[in-house]
Amino acid sequence: MAVEQAKSGRFIDNLGKVYALYTLGFLAFFALMAILERMGMGAQAIGIGFLLFTIGIYAVIGWLSRTAEVDAYYVAGREVPALYNGMATAADWMSGASFVALAGGVYFGGYPYLGFIVGWTGGYVLVNSLLAPYLRKFGCYTVPDFIGTRYGGNTARLCAVIVLVVASFTYVTAQIDATGTIAAQTLGIPFELGVWLGLTGIFICSMLGGMRGVTWTQVAQYIVLIIAYLVPIIWMSNKQGFGIIPHFSYGDAIGRIAELEAMYGLAPAAEAIPGVSVLTTPQNEPTGKGWAMVSLAICMMAGTASLPHILMRYFTTPSVRSARRSVGWSLTFIFLLYFSAPALATLTKLQLLDPNLATSIIGKSFEEVANLEWIKHWSSVGMLAVADQNGDGILQLNEFFMRPDIVVLATPEIAGLPYVISGLVAAGGLAAAMSTADGLLLAIANALSHDLYYKIIDPKADTARRLIVARILLLFIGAAGAVVASLKLTGILGAVAWAFDFACSGLFFPLVLGVWWKRANTAGAIAGMIGGFVAGSWYLYMVYNGLMEPWWGIDHLRFGIIGMPVSLVCMVVVSLLTPAPSKEIQDMVDEVRIPSGKPILASHH
Repeated sequence: MAVEQAKSGRFIDNLGKVYALYTLGFLAFFALMAILERMGMGAQAIGIGFLLFTIGIYAVIGWLSRTAEVDAYYVAGREVPALYNGMATAADWMSGASFVALAGGVYFGGYPYLGFIVGWTGGYVLVNSLLAPYLRKFGCYTVPDFIGTRYGGNTARLCAVIVLVVASFTYVTAQIDATGTIAAQTLGIPFELGVWLGLTGIFICSMLGGMRGVTWTQVAQYIVLIIAYLVPIIWMSNKQGFGIIPHFSYGDAIGRIAELEAMYGLAPAAEAIPGVSVLTTPQNEPTGKGWAMVSLAICMMAGTASLPHILMRYFTTPSVRSARRSVGWSLTFIFLLYFSAPALATLTKLQLLDPNLATSIIGKSFEEVANLEWIKHWSSVGMLAVADQNGDGILQLNEFFMRPDIVVLATPEIAGLPYVISGLVAAGGLAAAMSTADGLLLAIANALSHDLYYKIIDPKADTARRLIVARILLLFIGAAGAVVASLKLTGILGAVAWAFDFACSGLFFPLVLGVWWKRANTAGAIAGMIGGFVAGSWYLYMVYNGLMEPWWGIDHLRFGIIGMPVSLVCMVVVSLLTPAPSKEIQDMVDEVRIPSGKPILASHH
């Protein structure tokens, strides 16, 4: 034990050096791959090299971080500095959806999809102002731990576990879907097999070290994913004449795209090919643009503040102050990617449309386009299709079909960049999906092992048994996620939106009012969780299956707008109709809001 603590202390003292060396090593590996490509190394070998190198490093970090201590397994020993917790949170946050699918959503649907970016970034303001510091002061291990202790009784804890599992499981299937997509295209294997390979990598990181292993792996994954996201943007921008930092100058590109779309004539979408979206789909944009974007942003913001795998990250900091600071760092690191996604979508679209660029395909002959390497590659894995549906031999804008999920992954090939950039982007996408999947699987397994097994089923369980239960659950939930992901029920972005809606429908108000309203009691919290969750789920089921018309243009991506008000009303009304919480609980809520002093649960654990 003493040796382990000394070892972890040394590692934490040298974090700057360790990660600087790691970054240099990764860049050296990238340079080596670029040289090997010049010498004639094949595309597939480069892709496999990138995946094996990065997953190998994550595995080493996961192995070195293995632990048998409850505190280290659940909350990384509460010793993660704010800067690194910010990086780990950003990686946890930069899911496969952010990395792989977000630019694709903006690319196809235009600005209503910026609701995702506004909501996911703005959600951190809610996390910082309403929840993170206070939950850290509380000193709990998991989100249901807070609900169970604040409201008392196992029923409230169980309701929180159910909402957490549904939201996190929906989210984790999307991440496993993303790892499957990347593994399939890089290794040239079927998607269903890619899903299981991706899952194996995820387990390596989270099985042995729990939160400690996941934290240090996520810092490494953030470094890979941000390099991988920014390199193609800077490269394309430079090539297209928008300078090295396109974020402020790509407005001209949007004007040019509008001109070209008018020139090519946007006919209605040709007959769609199943599972593949048409290049530009004005008729598929969310209804009521302003309201669509605002309602989506509200759901994503409240969902951010309710998602357990994000709130758990703030339980790992040494103090309440560093929990606040790490939210600031998280926002900085997240901003880097979100600020870049619209630029990536715009520059990629211009690559395809602008006849002045060597890579454009619209308006060219079918024969020429069908022989392009990247068209052949993505068509062979069922992610892209071109179909001469009017028989004129020229590729029209509405005869090019592509799954939104591949826009980022295909960009380097579309832009004619060296294949080493594609390998880098695949490694970045895998890092993004794996880091989030690690956090989510851990959130589910920890809630089930700590809150359901230890707190409700077997309160006398010793440390070893609790950790074995957590690890077995991790395997079981991951495998179930892979099975669901391989069914391809919805796109990556759709599954992620559902996860946020489930979380905010059931958990947002019980969490926020638990900190800010002393009168909130057990019965109110249970009514709020059940009422909001059931109302939101019912609306999703009815609208998604076409059993009723959406209310006020709220589609299945925004059902949190229905669930949250129901949760608030149920919680407030039932709390006021039933007796107030005990004086002890009310005093505890007062104490939670004082930033200094010992964590409230320190005496209980």
